[in-house]
Amino acid sequence: MAKKRVGVWFVGAKGGVASTTIVGLIALKKGLAGHAGLITELPPFAGLDVPAWGELVVGGHEIRRTSLADEAQRLVTESRTVSPELLARCKNDLTQIDARLRPGTIVNVGPTITGLCDAEVPRKESPREAVRRLQQDLADFAAAEKLDHTIVVNVASTEPAFAGQLPPAWAELQRLLDKPRACPLPASSLYAIAALDSGCSYINFTPSLGSAPAAIDELAQLRGTRHYGCDGKTGETLLKSVLAPMFARRNLQVLSWVGHNIFGNMDGRVLNDPDNRQAKIQSKDHLLGEILGYRPQTHVSIEFIESLGDWKTAWDHVHFAGFLGVPMVLQFIWQGCDSVLAAPLVIDLVRLTEAARRRGHVGAMPFLASFFKSPYGVSESRFDRQFQALEEWAEGRQKDEG
Repeated sequence: MAKKRVGVWFVGAKGGVASTTIVGLIALKKGLAGHAGLITELPPFAGLDVPAWGELVVGGHEIRRTSLADEAQRLVTESRTVSPELLARCKNDLTQIDARLRPGTIVNVGPTITGLCDAEVPRKESPREAVRRLQQDLADFAAAEKLDHTIVVNVASTEPAFAGQLPPAWAELQRLLDKPRACPLPASSLYAIAALDSGCSYINFTPSLGSAPAAIDELAQLRGTRHYGCDGKTGETLLKSVLAPMFARRNLQVLSWVGHNIFGNMDGRVLNDPDNRQAKIQSKDHLLGEILGYRPQTHVSIEFIESLGDWKTAWDHVHFAGFLGVPMVLQFIWQGCDSVLAAPLVIDLVRLTEAARRRGHVGAMPFLASFFKSPYGVSESRFDRQFQALEEWAEGRQKDEG
């Protein structure tokens, strides 16, 4: 059987998450890395038709002027998550991938992200012009690499929180693309439209709007493709989705839950802008009320501490009441490298999305809810229940394949 070729097109291809994921994929392909963090390597998913490491071909969009090799070098010197020896064995592959990267778009991304972009990124293109240019890049990538399918993964910086109103139907929404002043769609949604309208899959790993609008979901169904998001669940929110059910099931009343997050990578720099930070806070803060059935007092803070780089610390203070109304406290500290936590999730999402495509799935993919803080169309926020849904989906697909 001929080997299939699956494109993985990163939006924000030279950022910390993308560069870590790319180095990880190269290392996996060369047999230089283990499978820690990859749920697609667990027994419940062994029967799924997921792509092998050698089937994945990487490209992407980026708005900053830097080389992928230089960004990967930062993983060695700043994050200290990649050894010099491993990077040396990946450098030729990184150079080949760098040649496939193209300028992204900055339509409606806000001043903070716009301030990061290189001069070669178009500044005055309309939403329609941006979509056509992005689609041409995807088409050129697919043709040059002889791809069976391409999965676009948005791992770019968080856009400002979206507060606009959008028409619910694709026929109405697409007309806005020709009206730059009337079109509020941010770049993340233009990438989604470009991908889905071209028959590609789209994964939104960020809190940005992406493919959330109903009209874009309709587009995916019209084109027979698939999408999901948003905001990868890697650290503090993952723990919330595990710990909050414990309080609910023991009938312990949570009085307040305060989470304080500090980190210093590019995402932290962008989130230092209050408009961008609000989108992230909204994504991190909603699930407690959904799990507990009531809304305790909550507070989420995100602070940019440059010296920390990609190493993120989250400190949470949980004030709760037990029997006889006695108040008690749970505190925890989560420290981890943000990109290393995210990279295996991105890889899993790519493999599971391709498995879904091979089995004919169209539209949103709610069985992927366990990967996200704000999963589209899913009200269940408890991690164990979300993961059970993924296992049940995998089991059903395995039965179909048998």
